Order: sequence, then structure tokens, then C-alpha cells
Amino acid sequence: MRYLIAWIRSLAVISLLGLAACAPLATDDPVVGAQLRLATPGAQESFEQVLQSQDFNFPSDHGPHPDFQNEWWYYTGNLIAEQGERFGYQLTIFRRGLSQVDVDRDSNFATNQVYFAHFAIASIDQADHRFYERFSRGALGLAHASNEPYEVFLEDWRISTLDVEGRHVRLMAEEQDIALDLELEAVKPLVLHGDGGVSAKGLQVGSASYYLSFTRMKTAGTIRFESQTFQVDGTSWFDHEWSTTALGNGVVGWDWFSLQLDDQQELMLYVLRREDGSIEPVSAGTLIRPDGSLNHLGLEEFSIVALEQWESPASGAVYPMGWLVKIPNEQIELEITPAFKDQEMLVSFIYWEGSVTVQGSVGAKPVAGQGFVELTGYFKSLEGVF
Repeated sequence: MRYLIAWIRSLAVISLLGLAACAPLATDDPVVGAQLRLATPGAQESFEQVLQSQDFNFPSDHGPHPDFQNEWWYYTGNLIAEQGERFGYQLTIFRRGLSQVDVDRDSNFATNQVYFAHFAIASIDQADHRFYERFSRGALGLAHASNEPYEVFLEDWRISTLDVEGRHVRLMAEEQDIALDLELEAVKPLVLHGDGGVSAKGLQVGSASYYLSFTRMKTAGTIRFESQTFQVDGTSWFDHEWSTTALGNGVVGWDWFSLQLDDQQELMLYVLRREDGSIEPVSAGTLIRPDGSLNHLGLEEFSIVALEQWESPASGAVYPMGWLVKIPNEQIELEITPAFKDQEMLVSFIYWEGSVTVQGSVGAKPVAGQGFVELTGYFKSLEGVF
């Protein structure tokens, strides 16, 4: 039922905008509903492309970049309550530019920006994953992103800075049976992934995003799950990306890993999957050492082997589930295990996003950790969506 409500909201946004920006794709499964294709024919030509590294300016660059078509602010974390209950959470707000041309209509509803957001909390001990989706226009105070102060919101789902640098933020979201109110503070420097913040996503010119992260954020606050409210603390991860034509031709989706190890290292890896089953050669990663120094990893420097599969009973998509990651030059070997398997997001573009645990070794020393994994394009190709 909640998915149907989200779908109706998306159609309402389309109707009110009066623009062919979001078109639902048909499916035979009424439970799954329709995927959302955020495509505006001819609009990409009016937006800037990610072509080279740039000088970033903070806190301004934590905010929106309307010269580019796509943008998202992405927070995930693993939290423990005072009584020992474990939770994973996700709060992501997306911005989509419909056109660079100013909307010339005498209406408070007129806008060239659409926002949508995903909010999820997983009770790890109960193996229970709850998720919600919202859509809104960037008008009437319904959704907005600002640079100074850094703030992004969609109705009452909100990311607000608590300092002038954007390193200390508050997240607030509530929907039916779940809610969160968390403060996050970065304990390590901001990471620029790829070549000076340019993260390649394909071989074509412009197939890239600007990609920045706070990879370890101390987190505390409250989680509500059903009727219970928990005082929690733990660790979060923040990603901010913006682009226009990020995915390369023929790329259907990606496997993305954000891992926080107890030796104070973090690891981000992404593998871009092509429609013929091969891996896009620009797939890459970043190892963040305890002192904040970086090792940017090319595809030839790491391996990811799936250990099993899981078929979603809701969507029928078949996902890899459990992975062995090796980085030989760093003497890193990690086994990644989902907290539980059914952490699928049955939203407008269906994907798996879930909490994971890590066990392995760095050199001769054992290491453990936690993180999140995102798996896209297993239900339907994301080519043309991002």
C-alpha cells in the first residue's frame, strides 16, 4: 500500500508540473508497481558536464549544483541502542533538474526542479526492514536545497547543518512506523574520490560525477521503530554526488560498498556492470587510512567475488549476497555479510540497500567492521535513469 501511495504521489508531481519529466514504466506485477524514469528529452544538452577536476569551496559545495542535472545527498549508518538493539538506516534526498531554462509561468507551482527521497530503518535483530519514498516539486516550500547554510529537505525529511563547515549535521525524518532524529559529526577529513573529486562512471566524455564523502561520522540520537523509541549511537557515512550523464553507455547498474573497519580505515568500492555481463573498466575505489590519507584504487587493484545469491520474493530480482573482497597490494582480505538478506528498496527504481558486517584481515592482523552495500540494476536496467 505504501508503495502505491508513493507511485500516486509521483504521478501527482508529474501532473502538476505539466512536464514530461517522469514517466512510469509498465510492469506486470502490481505489488512492485512501476519504475520511474527521470528523463527529460533534450534537457541534458542544457546542463553542464563533469569533465575535469575543480576547486571545491566549502560549505558551499555541500549544497546544490543546479547547473548539473542529477544530485544526491546520501546518509547511511549502523547504530546500537542502550539496551543493545541494532539498527541500520538510510536517508537519501535526490534532486533532478528538468531544464536549465527558467520556468516562465505565473504560478507558485512552477519549477524546474524535482526532489525525491528514500528513508529506511532496519531492525537488525528482528530482520525487519521498513522503507518509504516521497516526491515533491522544488516550489512552495515543499522541497529545497541551499548552500549557506547547508540544508536539504523534502517536506519534514530534513538535513540541516549545525556548524559553518557542514561537518556537523542533524537528520530528521518520520513516516508512519519509523522515525529518526540524529546528530552526525565527521571525525575524519572530507574525501575527494577519483581524480580530484571526479569519479569516472564510463568511457564516454562526461560520464562521471563529482563525488565527495565523509566516511566516518560519529552519530547519536533517537530511532523510533514501531511504538518503541531508542536512544542510539554509532557511525554514519555521507556521500554527495552531482552529475549530468553519469552512467556510461551500456551500464545497467552498480555494486557499491562503503565499509568502516575497526582499525580506523574505510573502504569505498564500486563495480559498474554492463548489459553483456562484463565490468566497466573505470570501476574503482578509495581506501582511507587512519590518518585520512588516500589510496585511489583502479579495477585491477581489487577483486570482489559474490559468495551466494538471494531472490527477492517481492520483485523476483536475484541479487548477489555475501562477498569476498581482496586488495593484494594492501594485504587486505575481507568477507562481507548482510545483516539479513531482505533489505530491498521497493521504490520507484528498485534496488537493494542494506547493512553489512565485515570480518577479515589487514596484513597479519584480524579486522572487523560494518558498512552498507547498494546493488542496483538487478530488477531493471538503470541506463537512462542516472
